[in-house]
Amino acid sequence: MPIRIGANPIGWSNDDLQEIGGETSLETCLAEAREAGFVGMELGHKFPREPKALKAALEPFGMACISGWYSAELLLRDADEEMQHLRAHLDLLKAMGSNVLVFAETSNAIHGDRSKPLSQRPVMAPEDWAQFGRRITEVAERTLAEGVRLVYHHHMGTIVESEADIDAFMAATGEAVHLLLDTGHATWGGADPAALAARYRSRISHFHAKDVRKAVMEQARAEDWSFLDAILGKGAELGVYTVPGDGMVDYPAAFKALPGYSGWVVVEAEQDPEKANPLAYAKRGVAHLKHSLKEAGLA
Repeated sequence: MPIRIGANPIGWSNDDLQEIGGETSLETCLAEAREAGFVGMELGHKFPREPKALKAALEPFGMACISGWYSAELLLRDADEEMQHLRAHLDLLKAMGSNVLVFAETSNAIHGDRSKPLSQRPVMAPEDWAQFGRRITEVAERTLAEGVRLVYHHHMGTIVESEADIDAFMAATGEAVHLLLDTGHATWGGADPAALAARYRSRISHFHAKDVRKAVMEQARAEDWSFLDAILGKGAELGVYTVPGDGMVDYPAAFKALPGYSGWVVVEAEQDPEKANPLAYAKRGVAHLKHSLKEAGLA
């Protein structure tokens, strides 16, 4: 399919800290997303989880259901048990016509814990990658057989955070496992998004577009902030993440490294809506993505 630009509702309502944007209704989020130019939404905690109700929520705004985050625990359970936990979510995505599953290992993750600095994030022992890779490959093969591609979300505060982690993960997993390239998490994790795109082009099937405020990132590293403190910002300051075009990520370069890419490009501007007006930032992000895709020859 051609490239389509969608959004994650986290710019309106935070999922890890649900009081942030808690007063913003789902209808407001969807109406503003449509006004900004998005044509699809990923799921958040305010969305119905039954197909008929979800379609009724999305259709008035012309929104497709892109996918939704799934928290896996494959360090603790095998593929059969994971599939049992995944079943309801997978069936919802299938019913909505979604063809990708956003998947991340969270059994020991710290990104949702504001009391833990990122220096305490879990790190995989080299000998543990093989079993984890086998388990996630089996899950990915099973979801793909049902028409939904597993796309793994590397993420700050988890076992797949750094460039070395991503390389180890990709080496340990089979072809059924694809990568969700997240420009914000890649940059903060110390990787070049364009280099990752070039290296793993054949196994990238989803794209999260969030930009990084360099000064905030550097302060968060120097002062060892938690993930949530960094994304929300301290005091009156804005957080580490923003929309494309408002930070340090070179989007034309990232897209040029993805020749022939088709699918979703999703703006995931994880910000405090009290500090960063969601609609204004969404419009800015869409405009920059359209310009970048055109420059890269993908639009």
